This record gives sequence, structure tokens and C-alpha cells, in this order.
Amino acid sequence: MTFLAQDRGGTVVHDPPDSVQLARFEDLFTAHHERVLGYVLRRTGNAGDVDDVVAETFLTAWRRLGDVPEDAALPWLYAVARRVLANHRRREKTRVALVERLRVAPLTGTQTDPEGAAITAAAWRELPERDREVLALIAWEGLDADQVAVVLGCSRNAVRIRVHRAKRRFEKLLKGGAV
Repeated sequence: MTFLAQDRGGTVVHDPPDSVQLARFEDLFTAHHERVLGYVLRRTGNAGDVDDVVAETFLTAWRRLGDVPEDAALPWLYAVARRVLANHRRREKTRVALVERLRVAPLTGTQTDPEGAAITAAAWRELPERDREVLALIAWEGLDADQVAVVLGCSRNAVRIRVHRAKRRFEKLLKGGAV
């Protein structure tokens, strides 16, 4: 059996994990899952998010198994869980702000201008697919540059450059120019 993994350059075929790696991860999970779960439960306001944060923490541990210190695995896992929680909170804060903006937008009149909406929609359709994708991942899906880099299979810096260029092209189209 082979395992497939995605890296920045595309799909890569990996050999299955050896029994030592698998046993180490199983021992790590068995020994520390309950403590990591408790750590996350005490720090999250939404019990529905706990499983996702714990799963992402152990996924990181699996991916970086060689970096997990033998004698300090639990503090290492807590540090990973802390970063995962911080990322989760940032995404949630962005999502809540976007929902609030969308909830209030019709009241301000900015979304009720049919002519403006038509111009925006036309400009969006004229954007190259590559530009629409990068802008949509950030604006609609709420991803940050690191996450977009994973989705698009490129570096974080490449994402920032692509976003900058896509925004410039979109603004030009909104002003009536060609791409």
C-alpha cells in the first residue's frame, strides 16, 4: 500500500509509515489525548470546535513526529494546541465580522445599488479564473495567506503577490479598464 500526500509541488507518493513511527504515534496519542482534550476544552468557548482543534493538534504531531521530544511530548502538544486554538480564534473572529458586515450591509444601502452590483459582477466575471480563485479564498472562505498557499500549492509570498495583482486588476476593471 502507498500513501499519497500533497506538497507545494504537487502530489507525492510516500511509503507507508514504518511500524516504529506508527507505534510511537499510537503511544503518544494514547498517553496524551485526554490531557490535550482537557486543555482545549478549558480554552474554547464552543464545545463543537474541540474535536477539530484536538484532531488538528494530533495531525500536526503525526506530520512532525520527528520533532516531538521524547521527554517533553505533552508540553510540545500543548504548544501545538495553543497555536491551533489561536488560528481557530482568528478564523472565527474573521467569520463573525464578515457575517456582521453582511447582516448590516443592506441597511447601509451599499448592497442595494443595482447598477453598482451589475458593474461589480461584470468586473468579477472578466477577471481571470486564477485571480477570482485567490480573491475568493480570502474574501469568501476567510482563509489567511498560509492556508491559501496550501490550497493553491504555492508559497505564502506567492499568495501575497497574487492577491496584490488580482486586487489591482479587479480595481482596474471596476473603473472600466481592461485587464
